[in-house]
Amino acid sequence: MKKHHHFETAVIHEGYEAKDILGSLTTPLFQTSTFTFETAEQGEKRFAGEEDGYIYSRLGNPTVSALEKRMAALENGERALAFASGMAAVSAILIALTKADDHILCSSGLYGCTFGLLTMMEEKYRITHDFSDMRTKEEVRACIKENTACIYVETPINPTMKLVDLQMVAEVAKEYGIPVVVDNTFSSPYLQRPLELGCDVVVHSATKYIGGHGDVIAGIAVGSKDFLDQVAATTRKDIGGVIAPMDAWLLLRGLKTLPIRLDRHCDNAEKITQRLKNHAAVKHVYYPGDAEHPDYPLMAKQMKRGGGVISFEIDGTKEDAQALLNQLQFLKIAVSLGDAETLIEHPATMTHAVVPEHSRQKMGITDQLIRLSVGLEAWEDIWEDLEQALDRLVKKRSDKIVSVGEK
Repeated sequence: MKKHHHFETAVIHEGYEAKDILGSLTTPLFQTSTFTFETAEQGEKRFAGEEDGYIYSRLGNPTVSALEKRMAALENGERALAFASGMAAVSAILIALTKADDHILCSSGLYGCTFGLLTMMEEKYRITHDFSDMRTKEEVRACIKENTACIYVETPINPTMKLVDLQMVAEVAKEYGIPVVVDNTFSSPYLQRPLELGCDVVVHSATKYIGGHGDVIAGIAVGSKDFLDQVAATTRKDIGGVIAPMDAWLLLRGLKTLPIRLDRHCDNAEKITQRLKNHAAVKHVYYPGDAEHPDYPLMAKQMKRGGGVISFEIDGTKEDAQALLNQLQFLKIAVSLGDAETLIEHPATMTHAVVPEHSRQKMGITDQLIRLSVGLEAWEDIWEDLEQALDRLVKKRSDKIVSVGEK
């Protein structure tokens, strides 16, 4: 990012100059699979890396390049790579950093599909993994092995909303020369920039806040030029999890409103959190932007605000949690997050269903836990719908008590 550009300016202007392409205000969509060469010799030079230029959209595309330049600037990295999905980005980075018999140290909770990927890597390639709360330097050091190839961190952790001190983890990792990879999906670069805290690679499910409109599947990785040049030339090129130009164009459009959207997400989440905490049907609320959250001081240290995702546990059973979702009138039962619409889901049976029950319990994912991605609607309407569904749970519990008493 240029030093004289604030974030709100960079999300609109970085990576593209209208004067370079016929004065088009909006980044053009280069919907093409391949590019022509003026001569056979030019084609030879481009394939040999002796001349810059586009060859084939799996290797590079002008619309995709604009997105990558913008994301690199926003995360304050040297280079970014765009992928077909968040999991394509995660898998490409982890494959690039590991080999058979290596070890990955992970934060105490992970997205279900990341857990599934790690399980597959262990079964097929003997790449083992361990989980750590990463609360202290001593705890991180104790979990590092001779064959630890990287440290992989989610913060906030999906869906428990626990935080990890990225600067602390990065300092320990540097003692051992181990790269730190951070899934920054829940925060976006507007709220948190892990590279500035000493971490090495940032990954995003750009489907979420980067896109912001629920109409694209995509992933992003940001880091050093040397490392991502290597990933682009090998892992991404050969496995082929590349983003389509149209999807890159949609992300560029979504990025322009990222700061405005996230401020509204955060405003709404803060208001909903306070009301959930005071409802009789709710046992616990997990939101790092809440001053009573145990990680609130860490949030204030490494994040701009608490984000737009809240998790909460109801006083009831798995069936009660599902009944709550079924009673909602306009809030949408759906996985994903960061959309304009408020989305609500049951992690134990949805996003983290692939995680074995004993592992889910260790992560803090109970059958009573619900994840709420707070949207851009009026907070009063969001709460009205949540409240009526929560009130039904309280009434159901009261009716059951009365029924038992009558017997």
